[in-house]
Amino acid sequence: MPATIVEETCSGAEQELTQPAGFLLAQLGRAMTRRYRCALSPIGLKPRETHALLRLRDGGAMSQQALGVALDIDASNLVALLNDLESESLISRRRDPADRRRHVVEVSKRGTKLLSEVEHAAAEVEDDFFDALDDDERVALQGLLSRVARSADVPSPAEMAGEDSAC
Repeated sequence: MPATIVEETCSGAEQELTQPAGFLLAQLGRAMTRRYRCALSPIGLKPRETHALLRLRDGGAMSQQALGVALDIDASNLVALLNDLESESLISRRRDPADRRRHVVEVSKRGTKLLSEVEHAAAEVEDDFFDALDDDERVALQGLLSRVARSADVPSPAEMAGEDSAC
């Protein structure tokens, strides 16, 4: 069922928007990404770099391939991203002793420290973005989005450590 939203236009008049929830989520995702980009810029990170660091911190060391799957990023773009993070000493890469063809990636101490700044900035962004919701509504929204993420096969940190990726 499409969501009905009332949006205020530039002229101050309200306009009713009716659109499928998926489209609305996509729009909200872009809006949140813009806000995160602005909040992370003074820290020296971009949202995609931050996402990689958070996945590594929360999921622990993992292969480059598993990280690429978790971030939904192709191998060549992942290598460029990891090169940037490594040049800033935010991650480390090493050969997997069990399989020298694989690289294991993990967040560095410096990267972990920087993530505390990220979390502070992210909390401010979220407080502003979700200002129209009370605490109970925020908890309910988090629960609903988590349930949708699980049913949509969004990988959890535990699943990210595996090498299998199904289409």
